[in-house]
Amino acid sequence: MATNKREALLRHLSGDADDAYIPAAFFLHFGEEYKNGRAAINRHIEFFDFTNMDFSKIQFELAFPRIKISTRSDYSNIPCLPLEYYKPQLEVVEGILGALKSRANVLLTLYSPFMIAGQMVGQSTLIDDLELDPEPVLKAIDSISESLIGFIRECHRLGLDGFYHSTQGAEVNRFQDPDTFARCVQPSDLMVMNEIADHFPLNILHICDYHQEYGGYADLTPFHGYPGHIVNVSTEIGHQSVTPLEISNWFGRPFLGGMNRLGALATGTPQEAADAARAVLANLPKDAILGADCTVPTTTPWENLRSAIAAAHCGS
Repeated sequence: MATNKREALLRHLSGDADDAYIPAAFFLHFGEEYKNGRAAINRHIEFFDFTNMDFSKIQFELAFPRIKISTRSDYSNIPCLPLEYYKPQLEVVEGILGALKSRANVLLTLYSPFMIAGQMVGQSTLIDDLELDPEPVLKAIDSISESLIGFIRECHRLGLDGFYHSTQGAEVNRFQDPDTFARCVQPSDLMVMNEIADHFPLNILHICDYHQEYGGYADLTPFHGYPGHIVNVSTEIGHQSVTPLEISNWFGRPFLGGMNRLGALATGTPQEAADAARAVLANLPKDAILGADCTVPTTTPWENLRSAIAAAHCGS
């Protein structure tokens, strides 16, 4: 195994894997006091070193402006945010790259234009308006996409290795008309993701089921053509369990995940977290990375994450 985590992870993903060492990584939000500046930089570094995870993922903690929507014309008030708006997040990216890039790949969470639009106007408003009168909403989503592309290009200039790109919208209860996802969400997803794919060597497609009120996914077909070198998604699809190998084969790329973010990682002891990791590791494909199905709760003990990662590094 290469001692440098950058080399070790890339070699693992290429198929030149060491059976006695499975890469692992978990992610959480660090709390209000660690969202920006030197505090955010130091906390990410501390977490990376304490857990001994195999790559660093920077949390995207920049809040987007709230826009009140009273009539459809209010969507014209959603701006194409200038690069200056992202300066606090870019400072965190630059600081973490300076500290960790020589040792490990550094990725950054990026939410989809649809998800950001929901943050700006409210989920229920966005969903209703996309189904009733999508044209003004889609123009606003285009503005968000254009803004994100400028941010992505600046991250490339700074030397970021890639993105953990989170997408939602195809859940069974999200839209009354399931075709709304293909018509109104997928185009902006692909615009941003293809920009990422063109410039970064290591990207993770995260199919997010965090909003359980929308019922999860009946299947993953809507995301099949999405780019990304790795796929991260829950193994609970359509009220049944699928294996990491099935997901990996279907997407044609390595799988990240396997562990329940709300299970032993969050509520158990370090030993229980390690035991849960070993149960998952027994069924992971050779080129997989151990992780959770989504961000683990902020209250998750770091010791539990370190213990699960140690189990992966032992290959059992």
